[in-house]
Amino acid sequence: MKSIPKPIILVGTGRCGSTVFHRLLATHPRLMWLSGFAYQFPGRPAWNRRAVEAMGSVTMRRLLGRWIRANEQYRFWDRYTQGCFSEPCRDLVRGDVTARVKKQVLAAFGEMVTARRDRLLVKITGWPRIGFLDEIFPDAKFVHILRDGRSVASSLLHVDFWRGWYGPQGWRAGLLSPEDQATWEAYDRSFVALAGLEWRIQMRAIEAARRQIDPARFMEIRYESFCEQPIETFRRVLEFAELPSAPEFEREVAQASIRSMRDRWRDDLTPAQQDLLDELLADDLRRAGYRPEPRAMPAPEPVAR
Repeated sequence: MKSIPKPIILVGTGRCGSTVFHRLLATHPRLMWLSGFAYQFPGRPAWNRRAVEAMGSVTMRRLLGRWIRANEQYRFWDRYTQGCFSEPCRDLVRGDVTARVKKQVLAAFGEMVTARRDRLLVKITGWPRIGFLDEIFPDAKFVHILRDGRSVASSLLHVDFWRGWYGPQGWRAGLLSPEDQATWEAYDRSFVALAGLEWRIQMRAIEAARRQIDPARFMEIRYESFCEQPIETFRRVLEFAELPSAPEFEREVAQASIRSMRDRWRDDLTPAQQDLLDELLADDLRRAGYRPEPRAMPAPEPVAR
């Protein structure tokens, strides 16, 4: 079985900005990643290899378009993990990996890496699955894309695939703990609060999982800093991942249109909804390095005498 040395695994909550980060990093010439071929033909890993290798041709990039783009491709993962990977009711941990699953995953990715593209790049959002992936890839490098929880919650509320509208019985984050259920009830089962709770649940899962691995194999990237300084951010990531610099990669990053959405949540939510998230997420925002911004109550009007 072909070895897969030091795969680079991107993790983050949903709507954290990891897609643009992932697709830019995938332009590094040493990396192999999951394209649309892995989704459409999960049983044919070699087809994914050929698609990624074709990325070097401008003509093929124009012809194949979205088929080559890097993405999470959970259908591929489910093929080799007996369907457990894409929507587990809790985070996946080391003990969830069976001998057969480990062998199947390694064999599938072994058909993809080549002498030239010898480093695997993977992106996972939602549950971090760090323990599960660390059991399969014991020397993996994990990069966490961190984004302000208020931005994440607002973004969840404005995409058509968020399943929070079904409540905790129908979304992907599992049933709420008694503490979180009580919190949600205290906010009258607000969907804004539920979106904030999803960010908090996943952030706490990431923190719990990172404590189980060597700190030298975990790096955190702030989405807002990445938008402001993409080249500098990627240089740090390459150093952490033990990847060489590449002029063609830096050109791709320099030419990319990266729009920061750091303040969009303020435009998309009402003042009352903003206050709700500031209050609900205050402690977790501070731990993540963000500052809650509760708005001052308006001064009472003077009483006429």
